[in-house]
Amino acid sequence: MSENPASEFGRQALAAVGAIRAEVAKALIGQHAIIDEVLIALLAGGHVLIEGVPGLGKTLLVRALAKTFEGRFARIQFTPDLMPADVTGHTLYDQATRQFTTRKGPVFTNLLLADEINRAPAKTQAALLEVMQEGQVTIEGTAHPLDPPFMVLATQNPIEQEGTYALPEAQLDRFLLKIRIDYPALEDEHALVRQVTTNQVGDRLNVDNVGALLEPSAVLALQRYLASLTVDPRVSDYAVRIARATRTWPGIAAGASPRGGISLVRAARAQAVISGRDFVTPDDVKAVALPALRHRVTLAPEVEIEGQGADAVLEALLQRVEAPRS
Repeated sequence: MSENPASEFGRQALAAVGAIRAEVAKALIGQHAIIDEVLIALLAGGHVLIEGVPGLGKTLLVRALAKTFEGRFARIQFTPDLMPADVTGHTLYDQATRQFTTRKGPVFTNLLLADEINRAPAKTQAALLEVMQEGQVTIEGTAHPLDPPFMVLATQNPIEQEGTYALPEAQLDRFLLKIRIDYPALEDEHALVRQVTTNQVGDRLNVDNVGALLEPSAVLALQRYLASLTVDPRVSDYAVRIARATRTWPGIAAGASPRGGISLVRAARAQAVISGRDFVTPDDVKAVALPALRHRVTLAPEVEIEGQGADAVLEALLQRVEAPRS
């Protein structure tokens, strides 16, 4: 019997994803869950919001991921005086040619690290909205499409830190996942310190030991493969019921929009591939529920006063929404 080309590509896709995970882990020690969640967003063609204090390797993660598929990488440091044109680009008049020329901003890349995005005012944060949703930038009325794959990885400091602005709900909804990165475990931190202080001047974290495995076109092929995976109607129904439950759950003032259910299915497909499978299970939906929904719900004031976070409320909800059993 001849080999099925689709299944053969599926095996190649699973192997490629596993290889990318291993390469990124060489640079970002110990943060395996974070690596997986960022890979989920890349495979699903989504964007990621990463929350954590400075110094936990967020920039290193993005640089390492970009190197694995020979992608272009750009970083924007968001500050209170950053202007929208500093993000997207602008036109200027060239005296030599007597013509207007377009100077493209740092968003014209494959992986864009928007560092400390919540330190910039809302007008500058909003400059990313069209880019994230449409994959293009409009400069002086002219649309400039971005070369795929394109992914925004925005980092934000915890809201309670001084000098931060809360992201508007419309922008939060554009992120497929919100990831929380914490301090590494003791053994992982020991390994990190040894890696950085052995035969190296200074404390710069590098990605020299990360190999280039794919080309950007291969990432697009992986994304198309992921989008072609069939999801059992009972599994997609489970995702929709979870999203709908957030709208009536006690302690949640505003639940997830229909984009919440869509995000659950998209992320669950990627979770299945990362787990080495070409089919999606209810456990895949449950595994991605917190990062896919924690930024899409608004807690009631009395719940926040009690000190409960979105994760605790969502975990209680997941225990009550019945998953398909067969």
